[in-house]
Amino acid sequence: MLSVNQPHPALGVLVQCRPGFETDAAQELLTESRRLAGRIDTRNNSGFVYLALDVPAPHDEIRRRLDISRLIFARQAFQVLAIIDDLPERDRLTPLKQAIQSFGERFSALLLETPDTNDGKEQSGFLKRFGPLLQESLNQAGLLRPDTPHLPRLHLFLVGSRQAWIGISLPSESSPWPMGIPRLRMPKEAPSRSTLKLAEAILTLLTPAEQQATLRAGLQAVDLGASPGGWSWQLASRGLRVTAIDNGPLAPSALATGLITHQRADGFTWRPKKPVEWMVCDMVEQPSRIAPLMAEWIASGRCRHTIFNLKLPMKRRHEEVERCRALIDQRLRPAGIKYTLRIKHLYHDREEVTCYLTRR
Repeated sequence: MLSVNQPHPALGVLVQCRPGFETDAAQELLTESRRLAGRIDTRNNSGFVYLALDVPAPHDEIRRRLDISRLIFARQAFQVLAIIDDLPERDRLTPLKQAIQSFGERFSALLLETPDTNDGKEQSGFLKRFGPLLQESLNQAGLLRPDTPHLPRLHLFLVGSRQAWIGISLPSESSPWPMGIPRLRMPKEAPSRSTLKLAEAILTLLTPAEQQATLRAGLQAVDLGASPGGWSWQLASRGLRVTAIDNGPLAPSALATGLITHQRADGFTWRPKKPVEWMVCDMVEQPSRIAPLMAEWIASGRCRHTIFNLKLPMKRRHEEVERCRALIDQRLRPAGIKYTLRIKHLYHDREEVTCYLTRR
């Protein structure tokens, strides 16, 4: 067994994504990892992409050369320490435990994962039964330390019944949820399922401290393109007072909150009389129109924070995201405005990415 002072080198980086977005995830991973010598392996609709290093490397060296927290199309990502291709059907626990012990690491948590595909769903049932057994075995061996959050997290990613990928990540660089999927329940009162998209964006794109500081009851918000009111309802459920802008109707459940005022107007031309804390936008429009509009709201001081969606084309999604990033920068940087822009392809997103933009 390796000593704790000599951690096992990583073989590469595995990125989990929405099935069908492997090309985008691979292109982004290749762009961000240019300082790492390796090759990209992927299959269409597999739900994951693998960067295989030419030579195994220490964890810190990979992190210096690749910030996986910046990846947009990655729901989840981790450094791969081992790939087991021939798990026995009768006793999978023994080889997995032996491999994990050989890393010479202790872990703060165990994340049990599969690709988000139909084949992956077949393995999720097995993991529900097998996971507690593995966790108990690792606890008994002293390898799991949930009381020590600074330790890396252990990932077990099953591809089929015989193949297991084992790796690690730091809490600061990947999703806290297995497979990068938060388990959110659809509120009965919400006007549409789009409310889950904003709920996930808040959890994913804002830190707990940022959520507490900026989503306080009584603050003013604007929802551009609000109909039927899913995003407005999400903000109102947190106590914010929302002006919902849309020529279309709002659902009665949105108006029933008593915190949402509906104004029939065009989201591109309407302006608030006074600055607001938040502006959110889920309008179905070209990304090249949405991005400059969001930047203008921030630059003009109409809002302090914004969360918005960019509806992407079927092809060249990565290029379109970078184009929109440049449009935002072209408005804010010449004005001397320092800003934070975070972009993520969320679980509840489909052909879009969700962005958080705020002044620093």
